[in-house]
This record gives sequence, structure tokens and C-alpha cells, in this order.
Amino acid sequence: MISLESLAALAAAHPDDVGLPVAPLEIRGRVFDTDRSAVVMSVVNLSSDSTYRTSIAPTVEDAISRGRVHAAQGADVVDVGAESTTTRADRVSGPDQIARLVPVVEALAADGILVSTEAYDVEVVRATLEAGAAVVNLTGSAGDDPVFALAAEHGAAVVLCHVEGENPRDLDGADLSADPVPRMLDGFGRRLERARVDDEAGHAELPGAGFHFGVQQTPEERLAHQTRMLLHAFRLRRLGVPVCQSVPHGFALFQDEFRTGEAFFTVLARLAGAGMIRTHEVPRVVPVLRALQGLPT
Repeated sequence: MISLESLAALAAAHPDDVGLPVAPLEIRGRVFDTDRSAVVMSVVNLSSDSTYRTSIAPTVEDAISRGRVHAAQGADVVDVGAESTTTRADRVSGPDQIARLVPVVEALAADGILVSTEAYDVEVVRATLEAGAAVVNLTGSAGDDPVFALAAEHGAAVVLCHVEGENPRDLDGADLSADPVPRMLDGFGRRLERARVDDEAGHAELPGAGFHFGVQQTPEERLAHQTRMLLHAFRLRRLGVPVCQSVPHGFALFQDEFRTGEAFFTVLARLAGAGMIRTHEVPRVVPVLRALQGLPT
């Protein structure tokens, strides 16, 4: 049960992690104080296999239009992807992803919108950075070193997604009932050190959570794990950089009202100190963040 008492107990169990400072986030010359105002990353999917149906853009033109709408609704960054991360989805070749993504990135970047690319294929990352992407939402770890070098070359930020395996499809069936934060701190710490070899280029790295689940989990167990990770996000702040949290929609709980789910989970993520919120529901999440910030909606 989530209550003031349970939240107080969580903070008391990890007193050294409460209120730790993190560096401002800079993306292409724009500086974000993520403790003052969370960065909103919206989602546009060019894969028909994506489980969040309302995020799917059937065509390149639809994706461009949707990205512009998200920016107008308050998204700071628009994250575009062309391959679903679900284990049963079809694989999309690198060239096919590039063909779908590049025109979207070019059009949105030309409008001055900060564009992120969700990818783990190095050639997809290269092509979209050359097209004007400002962020790499790196959903894998096998290509870390070449991706870090590309990000440095293009002055791009990188979200280092926590995945157990080379990409989100490589779920290992691990038992997630144990506290995952120490393992995450170790993994993120090592990857951040490697990424900072090229820090002279001025790019930024953020740890990202919200992707990995055990393959044997029921929807209810998965949601419990996601909620636990949201509330424990403040413990990752000891890395010294903002934390990006992908918020779930909780269909098993919200069902017909699933589109409100991400707004609810945004509250938990923000209270726990997440600095970037990745969401499919920009018009529902932005007012919630403003309310938490104390501004009129």
C-alpha cells in the first residue's frame, strides 16, 4: 500500500539518497534544471507491433504530424522508434528502420524540435544523428562504445536504458523480487564511466528505467515491479545525473481508462526524483507535472 507512512519509511531506509543533487541536463544548447521542471519525452512509434496502440503512426507523414502535436502539447523531446521492444514483435532491419525514421527526424529537427531516436542498432543511431536527432534512447548495451563515440561526435545526449541483455528482447527470466537498484547502480556506473571518455564533446548521459521485466511475470506482478521501481528512482540520483523514467500505463489495473494510467504513475516517478518522464500521454502528463510544480494548469 502506498501511503505517507510507507513513503516516509522508504526515505528513512535510504537516508543518504534523499535529496542528492544532480547535474543540469543540456541538450543541444538547451539547459534543463530537472529538479525545477521535469523534461517530458513523448513517444511516436512507426512500428505497427507496438503494444500502446494510440502511439502508432502508420506513415511517415503521420509521425511528423504527431511529433509536432506533441511539441505543441508540451513535450520537450519527441522520441521516435521503428521497432517494437516486445519479445513477440517482428524484427525490423536496420535499413528499414532508417528509411522510416530519417525523414521524420529531419522534418521535426528542422522545426527546432528536440528529437530522440529509440534504437540499439549502431547504423540506425548513426543515420538518425546525421539527420538531426539530439538524443539517443539507447535500448541496448552491445553497441555502447560506438554509440557513445557517435553521440560525442554529434553533441547528442544518451539515455542509457536498463536492460538485462543486449536489447529489451533478451529477457533472461531473472527473479525481479530482489532489490534491483544495487545492480542498476553498478551497471549504470560502469556505462557512464565509459561514456564520459568523450565528455569534451559536451554530451550528456542519463540512466533510464522502465524496460526490463521477468519473462514469467503476470501483468499484476509486472505492475507491482514497475511501481516499486518508480518509487525507488531517487536511489539512482547518487550517479549525479538526472534519471529518465518510462512510465507504465497499467492496463491490468486501469483497463478502459488506461490512458489515465501514465499520469498516475508520473506522480510516483516525480515524487521519487525522476528528471525525465517518457510518456505516450503528453496532454495528460504535462498538467500533472505542472500541478506538482505548483503552477496553474
